[in-house]
This record gives sequence, structure tokens and C-alpha cells, in this order.
Amino acid sequence: MSRSSRRRKYIDRSKENEAQKKSRAKCVFIIACVLVILIVAVVAVGYISSQNKRADDIELFGRKSALLKEQVLSDARASELSGEIEDGLPDSVVFISICNGEERAKVFTGTGADKETAWNDAYSQAKAFVEENSYNCLWVKADLVGEAKTLNTEELSTELHHFRPEFFRKGISFDKEFNTALLEAELNGAKILDYDKECVNLTYLKTYLKKEGRTAISSLPDEYVVFRCIGWLCDEDGKVFELISDDAEYGRRKVDTVDKDYAAMLVENASAFLIDQVKDDGSFVYGIYPRFDNDINNYNIVRHASTLWSLVCQYRMTGNDKLVNVIDKAVDYMIDNAVINADNSTAYLYEKKSDEIKLGGCGVAVVALTEYMDAFDSDKYKDVAVKLGNGILTMLNEETGEYYHVLNGDCSRKEQFRTVYYDGEATFALCRLYSLTGDEKWLNAAKSAVEHFIDADYVQFKDHWVAYSMNEITKYVDDDRYYTFALRNAQENLNTIYYRDTTYHTYFELLMSTFELYDRMNERGIHVDYLDDGFDLNYFLKTVYKRADHMLNGYFYPEYAMYMANPNRVLDTFMVRHDGYRIRIDDVQHNVGGYYLYYKNYDKLVEYGMLECRDKT
Repeated sequence: MSRSSRRRKYIDRSKENEAQKKSRAKCVFIIACVLVILIVAVVAVGYISSQNKRADDIELFGRKSALLKEQVLSDARASELSGEIEDGLPDSVVFISICNGEERAKVFTGTGADKETAWNDAYSQAKAFVEENSYNCLWVKADLVGEAKTLNTEELSTELHHFRPEFFRKGISFDKEFNTALLEAELNGAKILDYDKECVNLTYLKTYLKKEGRTAISSLPDEYVVFRCIGWLCDEDGKVFELISDDAEYGRRKVDTVDKDYAAMLVENASAFLIDQVKDDGSFVYGIYPRFDNDINNYNIVRHASTLWSLVCQYRMTGNDKLVNVIDKAVDYMIDNAVINADNSTAYLYEKKSDEIKLGGCGVAVVALTEYMDAFDSDKYKDVAVKLGNGILTMLNEETGEYYHVLNGDCSRKEQFRTVYYDGEATFALCRLYSLTGDEKWLNAAKSAVEHFIDADYVQFKDHWVAYSMNEITKYVDDDRYYTFALRNAQENLNTIYYRDTTYHTYFELLMSTFELYDRMNERGIHVDYLDDGFDLNYFLKTVYKRADHMLNGYFYPEYAMYMANPNRVLDTFMVRHDGYRIRIDDVQHNVGGYYLYYKNYDKLVEYGMLECRDKT
């Protein structure tokens, strides 16, 4: 090939390569343009979406706060503002709390010469926060200060001295201008009050203020402003609830009547919480300290067993099929991990961590299994229940009716007495085994234990398990002494139960078990002298309703939950306020047990006159 030909070929190839480069560049440019357009579109959609969400959040806050403003500015609750606001303090103070359910509530304080000015001050701060953070106001709460006075450090300490932990129900401002002021729910919900030392915990206070972006303080003042509020909550559905201002029930919604439907709602919600606590292996999340969303790192197989019982009760009430698999998993966990055989006919419930066999554990395991078999019309666990019953018999002296309480893991004896609860749990179980099998040995053993209850006057222990066992045994044994003892177990403790300031959930079970026994006496025409010269039916019924209402102070309504670290996790279940708002599976179980019996017997309670008795002074 000539040089000129080769040169022309080279030039042609160069032109071709140049064309290809231009083509590729064009493609790259087009692709880049498309990508830019897509990115811009995505950003635009995201921006529009975020703007729409922000607008929705602002609208939601505006709508809910408008409902609350109407209440705050109204004079409808003026009688609850009968206290005085000390000279030198703001004439009006309003707090607005907002919560998205995922974190602790944000609280904004407004002050002014009148309620509207104070409201507008708090509202503008809250609205700015919602706008800036596109914050979803699931719950909005308003508190209006109705009484305020200054106390020095010693006076505050004296005031705290009179209260159980978490039971001081007033707010505190650390300055007279309310620049750093915290509601009662904030103080207790963030552990800022030290009830042991009767003072404010500066470390917890500073941590809380910093985390919440509130006005900081470097040291505690010489004087505090202690204040009381009336409040309202607007819930997720836009419904407004008045909140109680009395110390005993401060901060939770008013409920006109705790009726059958309301009790059913409580049981269903709390049981749903328990269902959520069942893990894949059938064990439970044992408990939560909700102030800082900490799990309780412990486990107690006795409480596992008793919690099973409450789940079965919930299934009886609702027929919810979702419960079946959960209950089966939890039963299997107990049997596979905690039931040990001493021989071919005897078994115990074994607590591995303590290497112990507890009488009460064997008792509640039998109760749970017999309840399961009765509810599901099954004899699936009959052999296990009978073996556990035989284990209980090895711990009972049938001549004296006394139980031995704790064995070592090798079945040798360890401790004669641990807690009186074990006696009632075991006796209740023996009665349930008689119901299951018809074998007289169980009933005779239970009768021996009951004789000991009467001789040793177990009325003094205010024990709900004794009430359960007496209710059960009198289904099969008509003995005037049994009925009298069971009625005394309630009557002689009514004052203590009626005036108890804590929710103390087992008292409700005691009352309701006794009511079932009393009602059955009436149906059977059984009369004992104690009904005429000891038992006060009206006071009994009044106490039943008092406890049904008072125990709501231990229910995690939004107005309580919103001041915890993870509100949605603890919403609509039961807690123990004076132990750091503790939620433990047995706490929930006892509440479910009491309200289930209340639900079951509500119509009869009303027939006997409970609602009339509750209103008598």
C-alpha cells in the first residue's frame, strides 16, 4: 500500500474516532442531564413532601391547641383554681406540652398578666418548634397554674418528707420568673426529685435541661416556687380530656364511670402489651423502668407462670385467636425450661438462677395450666399439672395444714418460710386440681391448709391468694366457718384498702374474689351470722368501686406516658408509680386479673347497688 493510501486510511480512522467520541460525549451529556433532572425532581418531591408534612404538622398542632385554648380561657374550672399566687410571681402561667409518642414530651412555658397573654406566649414557642422541626403532635397537653408559693430549701425538704417516691404532685420553678420551671410530670418522670435525701437532684436536673434545650442553671437556688396546676389533654383523635387536679389522682383524665366496657378496654390493652412482651422462645421481656427506657435485667419463673394465667383470662374475654400461639409458646417455655421431675409422679417448678424450688411457683404453674385446659377444653397438660400438685403435697404437712416454702434444686429442704403468698397460691392450686380430676386427695389437702388459715388468722395478711383459694374451695365445700373467714378477710381490711394511696393492685383481686364468693352464697341461699353482725355490704361495694377508679392512677394514659423516655412502648399498660413507674409482667398480670373479674361481675355489682354506694359520703 502506498504511503498516501495509508495516510488517507489513518485520517479516515481518526475522523471516525472523533465522531465516536462526539457521539459518546453527547450520550454522556444526555444521561447527565437526565440524572440532574431526576435528582432535581426527587429533591423537589422531597421538598414538597416535607413542606406538605410541615404544613400538616402545623395544622394539626393549631387544631389541637385551639381546642385546649378554649378550655384554658374558660372559667368552667375556676373552683379548682382556689389557691393563691404569691405576690411577686407572674399573674398567669401556662405550660404547653407536645409529644410525638417516640420521645419525651417537649414543654413550653408562657407567662403574662392574664391567661390569654400567658397562653399566647407558650403557644408561640411551641408553634415555632413544630414549624422548625416538622414535629408530629400526637398529644398536646395544657397546664394552667392555679396556686404558687415560694419555699426555701428547708421548707421544700419538709414538704418532700411527706411523700412516697414519685408522689409529690406539684411543679417547681427554679426562679420567680418561671424561666426554668418544670411540671410535676417532668420532675418525677426524669428522676429530678430525690425522695431519699428530700431534695432536688442537681445532676439529673442539669442533664434534663440540657437534653431538652431548656434554660440551664448552674446551681440550686435558695428559694423555689412550688406550684399546682389544672390541666387538659388533647389526644391522638382530637378528643379533649379534663385532668384531675387533686393530689391523690393528679394529672390523669376524669372517667365518669368505670363500667364493664371500660374494664374490658383496660384488660384488652394491657393484655396486648403482655403479648408484645413474649419473645420468640416463649419467655417474656420481664420488665421496664420507663423513665429512661431501661429493661429490668432479671427473670422470675413464678411471675412468668402467673402472667400466663392472665393471658388465658384475656382469651376467655375476647376470644382473640392471636393469643393462642403466644400462650402456647409461653406455656412451652415454662414446661421445657422450668418443670423438673423428682420421680415419675412428682414435679416442681424450678428457678434456675437461684437454684430453688418455690412452693408458690408450683402453685401458680398449676393454676395457669388448669386455666389453660379449662379455657381450651383440653387435657393437654393434665399429667404435668398432677405431678406439680404432687410436688405441692410433699411441701404440705396435712396434719397441721402448714407448708414448707422453699427447696434447693436437688429437692432438699432450704427454707421453712419465705412469703405468706405461697400458702394461698398452693391452696388455690390444690382446689383447681380437684376441679380438674375430681380426686378427693386434692380437696382434703386444701381443707387442711384452710383450717390453718383460720386458726392462724390469715386475715391479718390481706392476701389476695387466700381470697382466691377461699372462693375456689367454697365451690365444693359448704362450711360456715369458711364463708365467715373469707368475708372477714375483706371486711376487716376494708379501711386499709379503701384509703390506700398507692394502686396496690392485689387488693382489687382480693375484693373481687370475695365478691364472687358472696354472690354465690346468695345464689345458694347460704347465710352465716357474720353477714348480720360484721359484714358491711355497702362499704364493701363502695370500696370495690373506689379501687376500680383509683387503680387508673397506675395506668399509662398518654398524659402519663408522654413524659417517659419512650412513650409508645409503655402506653396503655399498668405501672407502679412509687417504684420509678416500674412495669413488670406480674404488675400487669395482677391489674388484668382484678379488672377481668370486675368486668365479669360488673352487672351483678350494679344490681347489688355499687353505683349508688360509690356516691355516698
